[in-house]
Amino acid sequence: MNQAHLHLLVNHLPIVGSLFAAVLLGAGLLRREASVVGAGLVAVLAAGLLCLPAQLTGEGAAAVAQQLPRVSRALIQAHAAAAELGFWTLEGAAALALFGLLLRKNASPRAALMAWAALAVAVASFGLLARAGYLGGLIGHVEIREGFGTPNEL
Repeated sequence: MNQAHLHLLVNHLPIVGSLFAAVLLGAGLLRREASVVGAGLVAVLAAGLLCLPAQLTGEGAAAVAQQLPRVSRALIQAHAAAAELGFWTLEGAAALALFGLLLRKNASPRAALMAWAALAVAVASFGLLARAGYLGGLIGHVEIREGFGTPNEL
């Protein structure tokens, strides 16, 4: 098993995790259920942690993918740039969630504001990570490239 195998095994976790966390946290905030908000904040934090293996295996997966036929560096670079942006956005959401949990523990009136901020950033991270996943799919799946373009086209 190489870095590409590991990357393919774990790369969906942050996408699905950020979506699940955002839905859970959003439901808790909209319904004003403190226990669900707490679970949502923990889920955002967990999604941030689940993003680490995908990020850490990405470079090794890129090295393997560059050796494959019909794979371009441009596709790999576009995916890597999108993934890094999504990664840091999700890490930001996780940091906000952690602060939100600490504020909730101290019964701070700013806890709700921090939870809303974590939700907004988690939603943004889902969109960015979904885009990164799409771009990653283009690397190995020529059938989903628009017009079955050449490997050097994005």
